[in-house]
Amino acid sequence: MSDSPGFVEPNDIDLKEMVDQVWESYLDPDGSAPLLMTGAGPDRFDAQASVSITGSWHGHVVFACSVPAAKLAAATFLAIPPEEVTEDDLADTLGELANIVGGNVKSMLPTGCFVSLPHVLLAPGALSKWPGVVRVCDLVGEWQGEPVSVSMWQEKREG
Repeated sequence: MSDSPGFVEPNDIDLKEMVDQVWESYLDPDGSAPLLMTGAGPDRFDAQASVSITGSWHGHVVFACSVPAAKLAAATFLAIPPEEVTEDDLADTLGELANIVGGNVKSMLPTGCFVSLPHVLLAPGALSKWPGVVRVCDLVGEWQGEPVSVSMWQEKREG
């Protein structure tokens, strides 16, 4: 939490609006492949990117999905055929998606927050962990038959 007057922490509805904007702008501009909210999905994803937010608020925004979803996202984002997507393309695209959502989250937080460079992990069953954080909100869905998750985590600090 923040001591800033009038500060309201982003919630599931805010996060969904941000993710919908990203989807409409970058991954589904023609409206033919929306992200469908399922509310449940795998506990671990094979591809994930996160950005940390520090300053007057401390936490992380995580974009996670299956490798096939990451490949589709990279192909769409970069306007190239899926068979031409490289591992670097996957990492760059996931990092940029986490960065865009993280920047939108930052705009809702108190002044004095900074967004880190993205951290990308492409590994089957990998799970990033941050000690001392709690999930603030998350979206779990399916895109073109593949699982996708976007979540926001806050570091709990004393004092």
